[in-house]
Amino acid sequence: MKQRFIFFSIVILLLLSLVNCAKRGFPSGGDPDKTPPKMVKAQPEEFSTNFDEKRIRIYFNEYIKVKDIQKQLIISPPIKEGGYIIYPQGSASKYIDIQILDTLQPNTTYSFNFGQSIVDNNEGNPYDYFKYVFSTGSYIDSLEVGGTIEDAFNRSPEKFVSVMLYEIDYTYTDSTVYKKTPTYITNTLDSITNFKLENLRAGTYKMIALKDVSSNYVFNPLIDKIGYVEQEVTVPTDSLYTIKLFKEIPAFKATRPAQISKTMIAFGYEGPIDSMKITVNSEVADNFRYKTTRDPEKDTLRYWFENLKPETDSLLFTVSKGTYNKDFTVKLKELERDSMKLTANYKGSIPPNKDFKVAANTPIVAVNDKIISIQNKDSIPIEFTSKFDETTNSLDLFFEKKENQRYDITMLPKTITDFYGEVNDTLKYTLVTKEDKAYGNISLTYDGTEFPIIIQVVNEKLELIVEEYVTEAKSSYNFPFIDPQNVYFRVIFDTNKNGKWDTGNFLRNIQPEDVKYFPKKVEIRANWDVNEDLILKNLK
Repeated sequence: MKQRFIFFSIVILLLLSLVNCAKRGFPSGGDPDKTPPKMVKAQPEEFSTNFDEKRIRIYFNEYIKVKDIQKQLIISPPIKEGGYIIYPQGSASKYIDIQILDTLQPNTTYSFNFGQSIVDNNEGNPYDYFKYVFSTGSYIDSLEVGGTIEDAFNRSPEKFVSVMLYEIDYTYTDSTVYKKTPTYITNTLDSITNFKLENLRAGTYKMIALKDVSSNYVFNPLIDKIGYVEQEVTVPTDSLYTIKLFKEIPAFKATRPAQISKTMIAFGYEGPIDSMKITVNSEVADNFRYKTTRDPEKDTLRYWFENLKPETDSLLFTVSKGTYNKDFTVKLKELERDSMKLTANYKGSIPPNKDFKVAANTPIVAVNDKIISIQNKDSIPIEFTSKFDETTNSLDLFFEKKENQRYDITMLPKTITDFYGEVNDTLKYTLVTKEDKAYGNISLTYDGTEFPIIIQVVNEKLELIVEEYVTEAKSSYNFPFIDPQNVYFRVIFDTNKNGKWDTGNFLRNIQPEDVKYFPKKVEIRANWDVNEDLILKNLK
């Protein structure tokens, strides 16, 4: 019996030992690999001189993949599109081949900066800002210059901003940036605002920054943002440069008009619209008439007309502005005519400091405010004034609004008459106001002495909530009735005193007006007063 007990005990101990061994033997997978790949050699060698090869092969210590190379790779000086091929792409390999198809410039140092496009095959760890450098001359240029990118209007700049140097020689003019690629180029990529141009030769340059939407290294004012250093940049230098990106307002240009309805043609345009004229050159009836309104969402002028001759199948127009003239022909189609539709800017709740508007899709030509009435919830008539706003094609009503109140607005038939003689039916709108404690209030002080300025409160998307135009110092600037949300404060320095922010212009050597932000985001809470000091030296 004792021997049997000893035997079973030994068996149990052996089984437990095997279980423990099995448990200890399970692989855990280990910690994830965070080590990026490294270059082990290159053919030709890195920093080669008198380079005249057509192929470069770069070897790495592990299998790698090339990722997002179209955005990440920066070649300086630029090689024209199609002038090189990089492979393999998409598959794992221990090397990269660069085939050079373009003719390289003589006596020039080239750098291929891969950004974060080279990653290891398993974990995707990037080989940060790996750069391959060679020279077609007898030495490697080693000078550099750097700085910071800012946005002229927004809190932070765009990602992937190109910074370029154009050598100032006998061929350089201000129009060069519209036509030719730069001498040197770098890019801020997607996470930094600082830049550094390296492997430069001594010389004098024009420094340009571009949000290069087309990735073609030339400035297209219609889609690109630009920034520039006013003075020439002489290399070598110890200076650091700050460049502010801005979107230019393009020169005026009319685009091809299109018939939208039976009696309305849309004239698109680029640039400022002031003093734009549309002249009809076709033979029209004596009672032909027209009126224009602005499209509220697009750069478009709506041309409304009536009383064409029955046989008219097309209209000839000239669009002009200053010295600009362009002729257009619009072939007319059988379409439905627009009927007047009225839209209110508020439904339900309205803030106490905002005004009520009724806008029309067709041109408003007459308003009879004598048949408009406003009553509060106790049926007491409320005094008001009205105004027709030609810019927004709307009827605006102004009246005092008190907290926790209801306002019933009635517009009887024929209050509004449009260009075609259409009138409204009876319109009824009900508006309510919240209690004042549902809002937050902002009180700001400002210690600057430069005026005029525009103090603005904007939301997290930098959309305008409210603003005040300031021509002289005051003890405080108050913004009541702000909905609970996160906001930023910004100050616009209105240098030309026209009441708005003005962008820059490269050819005219005009920098954008300065915009500075209070450095932190501010939470607005209901029934809460926010008091902040806009100290000029702390604004960014």
